[in-house]
Amino acid sequence: MDDIRRRLTDAQVEHFIHEGFVRLDDAFPRAWADEGRALLWRDTRCDPQAPATWTKPVIRLGHYGQEPFARAASTPLLHAAFDQLVGPGRWLPCKALGTFPVRFPSPEDPGDAGWHIDVSFGTEHPDFLQWRANIHSRGRALLMLFLFSDVGPDDAPTRIRAGSHLDIARTLAPAGEAGLTLGELAAQGFADSAGRPEVLATGEAGTVYLCHPFLVHSAQSHRGTRPRFMAQPPLLPATPLVSRREDPACSPVEQAIRLALETRQPRER
Repeated sequence: MDDIRRRLTDAQVEHFIHEGFVRLDDAFPRAWADEGRALLWRDTRCDPQAPATWTKPVIRLGHYGQEPFARAASTPLLHAAFDQLVGPGRWLPCKALGTFPVRFPSPEDPGDAGWHIDVSFGTEHPDFLQWRANIHSRGRALLMLFLFSDVGPDDAPTRIRAGSHLDIARTLAPAGEAGLTLGELAAQGFADSAGRPEVLATGEAGTVYLCHPFLVHSAQSHRGTRPRFMAQPPLLPATPLVSRREDPACSPVEQAIRLALETRQPRER
């Protein structure tokens, strides 16, 4: 578990650049997931053994930085992966795992299952559709998905459009530093990725998906039998992303943006 030699392979890094994500199995111990899930169950005020108490399709729980969550975000494997994908000294330690959208089996529409990216600045605006992202991914180095329960295909796994980060980079580039709002991206950006292959973020508790900040993804309804516990914190940058860095200083996150801008022609459908 603590073996620093467990680094991303060249194939995994290439997959991240071209597909926008990499899956890390056993990124943190199942025992820590169990400890964290016990705290989350308490705060849902639902009974794990009584499905009749699971009356909502999703319950959003607040900012979690207690020991099992802080430890899960700080394993040597994850730190090595952050160095590989973002660059040594270019990311800030993740001390908390933010909000947990706990999804319960339910026939109801959860109300939050639209395709989007996680925008990263302008969040002081009261209307979240006015929150913004720009070509330098100001305020976000990675999107991360931490699985605190086993997640199968029916357990509301996050849907990922593989390669969609390239589409979003091309959409954001003309807007420069100001970037685009979530509302503007929804109007013009997300449809461009509609033909991309869809991947489900499944895995056992302790799995982490490290995703490019421009990756288009979506929640979905829960059709399984046990609630899904997952955190989706950002990895914050210590320095701005720069897609024009000279190799080998250009990180895989930056290389993906550069790849998108160097291949501006629409991809074949």
